[in-house]
Amino acid sequence: MSTDLPMTPIRRVVTGTDGQGRSKVVWDGPAPNANNAALASRTHNTNIWVWDRAPLPLSGTDDEGDTPYEFPGAPGGGHVRVVETLERQEGYDRASDPDFHEDHVPTPRPSGRSWDRGGKNSYSSGMHKTQSVDFGIVLAGERELILDDQTLLMKPGDIAIQVGAWHNWSSPRLGCVMAFDMIDAEFVDGPQGLVQGGDPVVAPPADFQLPEGVKPARRIVTADREPGRSSLIADGPAPDVRVDPARPGFASARLWVIDRIPAKIVLETLHLPHTIEPPKGGAVCRVVTYPPDANWDGDVGADEVAAFFDTMGSPGASTYSPEAPHPYMQKTDTVDFCFILEGAIDLVLDTESVALKTGDIVVQRGTNHAWSNRSTVSCIMAVASHDGTY
Repeated sequence: MSTDLPMTPIRRVVTGTDGQGRSKVVWDGPAPNANNAALASRTHNTNIWVWDRAPLPLSGTDDEGDTPYEFPGAPGGGHVRVVETLERQEGYDRASDPDFHEDHVPTPRPSGRSWDRGGKNSYSSGMHKTQSVDFGIVLAGERELILDDQTLLMKPGDIAIQVGAWHNWSSPRLGCVMAFDMIDAEFVDGPQGLVQGGDPVVAPPADFQLPEGVKPARRIVTADREPGRSSLIADGPAPDVRVDPARPGFASARLWVIDRIPAKIVLETLHLPHTIEPPKGGAVCRVVTYPPDANWDGDVGADEVAAFFDTMGSPGASTYSPEAPHPYMQKTDTVDFCFILEGAIDLVLDTESVALKTGDIVVQRGTNHAWSNRSTVSCIMAVASHDGTY
């Protein structure tokens, strides 16, 4: 097995507080738990954060990204990691592929919370299923999401909500860098993991239009409606979008909500109340577009900021002050995993400001902060927020 194949280092910024309770950067650099060819001969993974309970701890001196875990993660917990898969080699020969496994009947893995059906090779994960709800975010390249009823091509910025479904990831043409937030789920029927209930899939309002220059956030939802067979539940623009009239070009699109952990296996969650922070003990995934600050700087004060946080359903999140380093400073008891999908942005903290670019990841641990776009083009960010506690 080769261990010298190229591997993209993942910059990870982790926040915390100083002795006066002011927000600051605790770690900034390549995520330390990077594993070359750990998943297959041409697939690497980098751990970003690991937890074994919910709510997640908001403080502590241990680097939770440098913690071992058994796939798919601890019961009652979860993990965030980045997986990089190289494309199929030219002249690929299955007979000489050290990763190839024939298709087979569903077989439990050692954890007892994941299963596989074979079909793995050097550029594909194989058909598998985990007792989890996953936010799968394409950061670079492209990836095929293979279900039992169809195959979808995912590109940068696309997000798959895997609700305990059978699936296979494949990179036959281009390599791919993809982030996964995997959250423990409840299978009420044992390893079948079928969807429960019949909540209708939410669609965008017929008369809604995104602000000029804002790209729709593609949301793919998958689940198993019948034993051993995955289905596509939804594929289209994220339907729940909030805007900020004071910031032309701003949009926050909500993709999925988890109202408790272990998470429920359901068809839809966007009927739950819209807030910045997730429900107690839960999580929420969204995509946010930040226009350049120059578009609105000087036109925003206390009233405009209060109106925005009211619109988002979280009036208490604002920490606005005329003396603050940014008008949209906020603080919530959440651990936020922030993935810069496109453009550049600065993370503004009480004590410093950190410049970020496409591909960087921030672990925001309940600290006072804002996002400042000091460039001339919009920045797009995916955020997975988890309830936290001190």
